[in-house]
Amino acid sequence: MSAARGTATEPMVWTREIPFIDPVAAAARLTRLPGLAFLDSAMQHDTLGRVSVLAADPFARFRYRDGRATLDGRAVAGRPLEALRACLAPYHLAPRADLPAFPGAAIGYFAYDLGASLERVDPPARRAGLTDDIAFNLYDTLLAVDHGRRTCLLIATGFPETSPAARERRAGERLDRFAALLATGSEEPPAWTGAELAWRSNFSRQTYENAVEKVRDYIRAGDIYQANIAQRFSADLPPGFDPFAFYRRLRETNPATFGAYLEFEGLTVASSSPERFLKLAGRSVETRPIKGTVRRDPDPVRDAEIAAALQANPKERAENIMIVDLLRNDLSRVCEPGSVQVPTLCGVESYAGIHHLVSVVTGTLRAEADALDLIEKTFPGGSITGAPKLRAMDIITEIEGDARELYCGAIGALGFDGSLDTSIAIRTVFMDGAQAVLQAGGGVTLLSEPGPEYEETLTKAARVFAAFEAAFEETGA
Repeated sequence: MSAARGTATEPMVWTREIPFIDPVAAAARLTRLPGLAFLDSAMQHDTLGRVSVLAADPFARFRYRDGRATLDGRAVAGRPLEALRACLAPYHLAPRADLPAFPGAAIGYFAYDLGASLERVDPPARRAGLTDDIAFNLYDTLLAVDHGRRTCLLIATGFPETSPAARERRAGERLDRFAALLATGSEEPPAWTGAELAWRSNFSRQTYENAVEKVRDYIRAGDIYQANIAQRFSADLPPGFDPFAFYRRLRETNPATFGAYLEFEGLTVASSSPERFLKLAGRSVETRPIKGTVRRDPDPVRDAEIAAALQANPKERAENIMIVDLLRNDLSRVCEPGSVQVPTLCGVESYAGIHHLVSVVTGTLRAEADALDLIEKTFPGGSITGAPKLRAMDIITEIEGDARELYCGAIGALGFDGSLDTSIAIRTVFMDGAQAVLQAGGGVTLLSEPGPEYEETLTKAARVFAAFEAAFEETGA
């Protein structure tokens, strides 16, 4: 093994290059260990989707639920993000420019309902209780798969050991174990046979269209400019349902730059999100809000016309620009004065079944702030709440009734080097073994029409529904 050495204040990190392995095959082999985490660049992209990260067998587990933070089941004092910061503090590492990914990390999610612990907003009337408000596993060993260079690098920190000798010994043992596991050939996974699920929604077409009208009434009254309203679909899972086999299917039918597959005790998350929430690298911050979605067409000429029409659509542009203004304000709460910029406004990004209108907002984090300060000042993302954010969140809670749980929260990693990379939890299924939950929504403005808004939610959900089916046809859905 090789050691990436640092100064006296920069603990070492140990690495080992192994032969290139497809990340899905690597994930399949790592499922033999508990707590698999797969941050998956299924839709590869030079900047957004170049590296996939896999980890398993965490050395610690942080959870926050019902106002109580725990580390491996033991209570941790403080507000939720303070408690998480305290649990991460012993594992700080300096950033390493020579590594393709963070050197060890906490990987997991912030559920949308954490917002009620960070801001003064109304609690939901109903909560299914499938998710924690925060769930992060702490990983000392990970695999970074660089798709561009076709390289695989194992990275080990030796944590939770603290003495140099003990850390080096543990790092070596972990590298040996992971390398051996990843080198072990596995049989070809069985063909996906599908699962015939009977999806239920907490809205009918009529009640969703009524909800759109209610939001428009709030806009006319001057309460808000827009709000995101979502349907919650749920379905019972058949006995023996294989969540990882489903995720493999999902990434085929709906590849995304910010895919994720996460295993927790009693909960599995499968996400094909196209939207970055927050990235922090050094002091540089980036968020990429999506507002505006249309279904693609299999005919290339017609498809190009649809994309151009989306970019020119006054309603979609207005909605996107309002969210950009909201995020500029959020980032200004924690970034250096004058550093917040919008390098891309209303650009088109194309995915397997849909085109999105995407903007990019950047900033420079203040010197005294860290990744969790950034989360605290911006969570949940404005692209999936509305503007003004807090009033929109109360209206969402009133109209939807059900807690969103993970939907529209954030999935990703808090690197031990202080970095952060998270996606918005959309196109995301979470499963507890008995049922699967998928939500889909859209931003409502004064220009919104109830029928098309309802259809937009179905467009967003369609390819995830398709991933559950036995056969999948490329229909542009």
